Amino acid sequence: MSSNELFELLYNEINLKNHFWWPNYGTFEVVVGAVLTQNTKWQNVESSLSNLKNKGVLSIEGILSLDDETLANLIKPSGFNNVKTKRLKNLLSAISLEFGDFENFKDSVDMEWLISQKGIGAESCSAILCYACERDEMVVDNYTIKILNFLNYEFESYLEAQEWLCGVDFDMLSKKYDFKSLNELYCAYHGLFVEFGKEHIKGYKFSEHAKNLLAKLM
Repeated sequence: MSSNELFELLYNEINLKNHFWWPNYGTFEVVVGAVLTQNTKWQNVESSLSNLKNKGVLSIEGILSLDDETLANLIKPSGFNNVKTKRLKNLLSAISLEFGDFENFKDSVDMEWLISQKGIGAESCSAILCYACERDEMVVDNYTIKILNFLNYEFESYLEAQEWLCGVDFDMLSKKYDFKSLNELYCAYHGLFVEFGKEHIKGYKFSEHAKNLLAKLM
């Protein structure tokens, strides 16, 4: 099995309405969402983001202007709100100090700087680079690993799994599915894993349809 074959199987199975997939792609909101989505469902994150929007504080300056208790209450739907309050404030303080504003951060940040920030692991780092900064960065999440493990692929590290997934043939897939950039392809690939996982994977149990479909690659 190749990464191309896996991509095409998922692409032909899932009706991905938007290749860029993550809501409000390319904006500051993605940075906040990437922190809030740790260990929770996206529906919960949407509630937290709505609270921040309704309060008029969905910006670096707005969030940093809040005291910890107020911010924790606003993002409570996402769970672990006290921990995420600290992570979010630490990250945004560092962005403000190092880059000044989101646009400069978006243009100038690199993986080494971002992953060195407390509370930002490999997946969150990749999500921010891919969906907020529009970089050619493939995100590897739990659904991705579960699907690869089902297909008897095991990797020693996040980077090793990421490298395998990045073996897709952009030239071929861009002509076939009208991808305008490698970033767009990586966004779609990650989105396909998540949408397939949400529909067919509960815990570590795969639906019969998923098993039969993935078996075609084995």
